[in-house]
Amino acid sequence: MNYKREGSILHIKSYAFAVRITKMFLHFSGNDWKLMAIYKQVLRSGTSISANVHESEFAQSPSDFSFKLQIALKEANETMNWLNLLHDTDILSDKEFDSMASDCNELIALLVSSIKTVKKNYKTEKRMGNEK
Repeated sequence: MNYKREGSILHIKSYAFAVRITKMFLHFSGNDWKLMAIYKQVLRSGTSISANVHESEFAQSPSDFSFKLQIALKEANETMNWLNLLHDTDILSDKEFDSMASDCNELIALLVSSIKTVKKNYKTEKRMGNEK
């Protein structure tokens, strides 16, 4: 596998999203301690996307690579749930939500595309007898 960390759009965008989620957490966590459980959930799932993308870079096999990306996809989906909840309870304004949701949806699309590509390439290699 060829690892192109610096040029990987998924690497860059997932890390940038983790930074945004962390800043959002720091901003909101001082507001209302009763909502701290929700803030911690969105922090955990939102930063986990990047962590799993980074972990996938040194996967032991194509299936391990795909598995790590699938975990990142699940975390992105969970993050969308928390963002929706924060928006629907008026903690996130429309503008804040639209921006965060747009970035999260972009990550979801990139992850889905990457997973499909990895699976397609793995099936092709397997069919050609070049399985690694």
